[in-house]
Amino acid sequence: MNENKGSAIGSTIGALVLAAVCVAGGWVGCGMWMRAAMAKAGNPAAMAAMAAAAGGVTVAVTNAEMRAYNLPERFVAHAEAVQEVDLLPQIDGYVKEIKFKEGDVVKAGQTLYVIDDERYLAVANQRKADLAAAEAEARRAVRYYERMQKADERGITQLERDNAEAAAEKAKAAVLQAKANLVVAEYDLKKTTVIAPISGQIGKSSAHVGDYVAPSKGALAKIVQIDPIRVSFPLTDRAYIAWRQEQRSGSAKSFRMRLILPDGSDYDREGAWDFDDNQMSRETASIMMRLKFPNPERLLIPNSYVTLLTDFQDPPKFPSVPQQALIDLPGGNQGVWVLRDDMTVEQRPVETKEAFAGWTPVVNGLEAGERVVISGVAKLGPGVKVSVVQPTSNDDINANHKSPIME
Repeated sequence: MNENKGSAIGSTIGALVLAAVCVAGGWVGCGMWMRAAMAKAGNPAAMAAMAAAAGGVTVAVTNAEMRAYNLPERFVAHAEAVQEVDLLPQIDGYVKEIKFKEGDVVKAGQTLYVIDDERYLAVANQRKADLAAAEAEARRAVRYYERMQKADERGITQLERDNAEAAAEKAKAAVLQAKANLVVAEYDLKKTTVIAPISGQIGKSSAHVGDYVAPSKGALAKIVQIDPIRVSFPLTDRAYIAWRQEQRSGSAKSFRMRLILPDGSDYDREGAWDFDDNQMSRETASIMMRLKFPNPERLLIPNSYVTLLTDFQDPPKFPSVPQQALIDLPGGNQGVWVLRDDMTVEQRPVETKEAFAGWTPVVNGLEAGERVVISGVAKLGPGVKVSVVQPTSNDDINANHKSPIME
């Protein structure tokens, strides 16, 4: 009982002492208590007031820099051969030789297949003989007609003269026919050698030595041109019209075209504009645009899909700030804290573009060279006095970084 009574007396005395201290501190202590409570609740004005009362806020700043803004636009693109050819035999016969390996890169004019030419050679020789006989007959008929022309009109009849003229003309026509037959025979003989009409990579051969081939039996192989190679991608109708309008006004920018390969690696060669299609797709409201890329290492394969990146050869520049300098403002807007010459800060709303390479370009609201706060914004308020410290690298992602904000 005595112990409980002593405790009660001690509590009463403590309360009286605390009340006396509060009375002595007056409204100053109450104000500090209120600001602390509001700061704990996250009120920025109260936090700024506490920081000012504590002697200022320590912040890290950096200058807004003029930086090139070259955020690439990405497209799903399709690699395709500029040319591809099915090798169809133009005559029939047995394959005598194959002068390539499947998968080889062949050159235009290179011999690929040799078809047995014995029969075609015999036909060509026969046509040569026919031509020689027709020319001999034509010479004889012409000479006879010339003699009839010079003969005394009393010695021959008009009918004999007409017959001689007709025989000479017929002999000349026979020569022309023999020449045409020889051309056909020599053409068939020539086609016993199948050559590559274009340069490219040849695929699997459907015929082997000794096989009988004919035009009706299908292609012997396919050649696909792989260097250069074409890359096509769809452009929406709105984007296409905007691009055409820029071209018409003469303000079209020079674009840079690059690729990302299916394995995620960068393709180290840039493309050039080839052509755009001549009609819009009804289903997708887009038009196919086509580029050409050098492909000496054959990293781009026809019918494969790649990612196309397009940006500017000479990109525009904007005042830019690190992403951690941006703060969210009411209404969904963004802003920055700008350090003034008197070492106070000003909250500035800004208009920005999408972040690129860790920096955010500012279109309106900030000039290059102005100093913006990148660390220590939690206790800032308009007009708050600050002290500046050297920023650490990667403040926003460094787990071991200790904030320079004064507590």
